[in-house]
Order: sequence, then C-alpha cells, then structure tokens
Amino acid sequence: MSAVPVVLGQGRGPLRGLRVVEIAGIGPGPHACMTLADLGADVIRIERPGGQALGGGTDDLLTRGRPSVALDLKRTEAVEVVLRLVAGADVLVEGLRPGVAERLGLGPERCREVNERLVYGRMTGWGQDGPLAPYAGHDLTYIATAGVLHGLGQTPARPQFPGNLLGDFGAGSTYLVIGVLAALLEARTSGQGQVVDAAIVDGAAHLSAMTYGLLGSGAAVEERASNMLDGGVPFYNVYETSDGRHMAVGALEPKFFSTFVSLLGVAEVCPPQDEPARYPEMRELFAATFATRTMAEWAKVFEGTDACVAPVLRPSEAACHPHMRARATLVRREGRIQPGPAPRFSRTDGALSTPPSAVGTSTREALLAWGIADVDALIESGVAVQG
Repeated sequence: MSAVPVVLGQGRGPLRGLRVVEIAGIGPGPHACMTLADLGADVIRIERPGGQALGGGTDDLLTRGRPSVALDLKRTEAVEVVLRLVAGADVLVEGLRPGVAERLGLGPERCREVNERLVYGRMTGWGQDGPLAPYAGHDLTYIATAGVLHGLGQTPARPQFPGNLLGDFGAGSTYLVIGVLAALLEARTSGQGQVVDAAIVDGAAHLSAMTYGLLGSGAAVEERASNMLDGGVPFYNVYETSDGRHMAVGALEPKFFSTFVSLLGVAEVCPPQDEPARYPEMRELFAATFATRTMAEWAKVFEGTDACVAPVLRPSEAACHPHMRARATLVRREGRIQPGPAPRFSRTDGALSTPPSAVGTSTREALLAWGIADVDALIESGVAVQG
C-alpha cells in the first residue's frame, strides 16, 4: 500500500492547525484521536513496528484520519524523535499503564522540559492512582467497579452490557476529549500545559449523575427492570414483532403515550398510564399487539409521529434510513459504512480525510512533514520502520 501524502494544516473543522502526537493504544485513546482528527487536528500516530495486539491496520476505523509512523520506542533514538515531535505539538495522548510512559522516557515531566505548553492526555481504565491503578482491566470491569454495570439491562437475574460503548467510548474517549480541549483553552491564558487524567471509572460515575440523584431521592431503586428507564414501565421498553424483529417504545410523557396507544390501536382497552398496579396487564397488551405485525409494518405506522416509537435497526439498515442519510450520520467511504464526524458546526464543520492505514505506511512522509530531517538515517538504522 502506498503512503498517503501528509500535509499539515489541511484538515477541515474547528481544530484545524492543532497538532497532536498519539502514542498508539487500543479502544478509547484511538477513538479520542479519531475524533480530534475528524474535527481538523493534525494527528500523528506513533505505533510499534509490529502493530497492536488488538486493533490497528487498514480495517480499524478508529485509526482513520491520521498517518501511521512506526518507531521502536525501546531505542533511545526513537524516544528522542517523539520528543522532537512533542516540541512542536499542542497535545500528546497516551493510553499506557501508569508508569510505562515514564519508563520509556516520555512521561509528562520529560515532555514538559521540551514543551511547557503541552497538554498531556492520559487514558486509562482505573486512573493514574488508587489501589487498582497498576492492574489490567477492560471496559466491563471498569463499569462494574464504578457501579454502572449493576443496573444495566432488563433481566432481573443478571446485568447486561452494551458492548464497549459505555466504558471505552462514553466514559473514556469522550471525557478524554473534553479534558484535552478544556486544558487547551486554559493554556491559552496561563501559557502552561497540564496533565489530563482521564479514567473510565471516573467518566462512568460522572455519566451516572442522574441515576445517583434518583437513588438518593428514593425515586429509583437498585433492582434492574424496576425503574422508569430500565424496563420497569411498559411504555419504555422493547417489543418483539411477528417477524422476530423489535420495536423500541419511549412514550414517557402523557401526550406521547396517548399518541402511542392510539396508533397501536389499543387506546380503548389500555389501562391508564398512571396506574402501576396494572402495568403487567399493559405490558401483555403491548406485547400481544406488536406480535401481530412485522417490524416494517409497525415502522410505517409510527414514522413521522410523536409516539416516540422506532424500529430497532441493524447497523447496515441504519445507514440506509432516510434521516441518517439526510444528515450523513452514517456514510459509505472506501467501500465501508462508517460514522461521519460529530458534532456539527455552522462554519467549520469537520470532515473525513484519510482512511485507516497499515502500520508505518506514512513513516517517512509524516516525519518529514513534522520537521524531522534525518528520516532516511532513522529508517536505515531500524529506529523507524517504513511500512
């Protein structure tokens, strides 16, 4: 695969001109850097020559939008190259275990010596300190420890988990991006960078603010399928259709509930919304009614109404939905479906740029673009690897 030409400052979006050095990892770190690249930042991804154990490569959409540079960070010369990149960067992002970056010679203090304005973004599950900080984990264990997993799902007997969307990306990547952008804004006035300690356990707990509020007021309980938003009420739930597909119902407010039961055709026989004692009867009514038609048939009934009902689409179907197509929420690029940049901006909207690339594909071009002059010597010595 030939390298994609690397030209700095060509990105579109509100972060155009921002320079980010990414020490390659998996999951939330790459997602955060993908987001920064989608919004116009110049991101250079530093990878080990052999790539990652999980993720990376031409099929990993999380690595889109930035060049891949392969450096052997076990060698002092490679570490010095990264420090030269850091000297001209605004942000560094790493997702290593606490202490690893320091042992490599790329910790915050060393980077601050070459660039005092640098925002140093650290992405971990447990955080940089605390009893669990030195140990391994994954999305599932982080949200379990944060008290979030317990309440997920509509099965009273056991919790259910939403892939790694909640921990890695909701509680991890999103909070890392928020922290990096906040630190950059502060650095504009102070002239000083700082470390952003983004931990999935912290983000997951922060996302649970409403839940903790409801629990504290007595408006919610810790049992699954017993509350307003976890399947405890029949008008906020998922129902199977005659073809084995599902419809999502979110008719919480009385006016939306009224529209929902009317379009469902059960308004005359449905129990009142404010009688919890009759919720089992209501649930059975909704389930039996939805089972009489296919998902596509019900989708036509509810589309374009305020019933707050939608078909549960597969990812491939979502890409074809008229609303998703109109907003280019999901697009087809390089022969694959992928999400477009988010959020949207009125003047400086983001854009997709380069596709994911193989490890080290852009080593020479990217290092030259970032001002590293002795690239050929680095490649010849094995410090850098051209894919």
